[in-house]
Amino acid sequence: MSDITHLDTSGLLCPLPVIRTQDAIAHLDPGSRLTISATDPGTLHDIPAWARVHGHKIMAAEPMGDHFHFEIEVQ
Repeated sequence: MSDITHLDTSGLLCPLPVIRTQDAIAHLDPGSRLTISATDPGTLHDIPAWARVHGHKIMAAEPMGDHFHFEIEVQ
């Protein structure tokens, strides 16, 4: 089973959620997963785009009430 790390970027606006995601992934091993909770609507596009550019796999990217939930598998 892969390790799962949680990151809460609630209340942060662009570009901070992406920067915090990048910082968190830098400390994770391949195969690990990072879940992210965000409130900035721009993250629904920005975080998956960042992950694709850097070769990580998007497992989930979806709105959940007033938050946005992401799960990324580190490659």
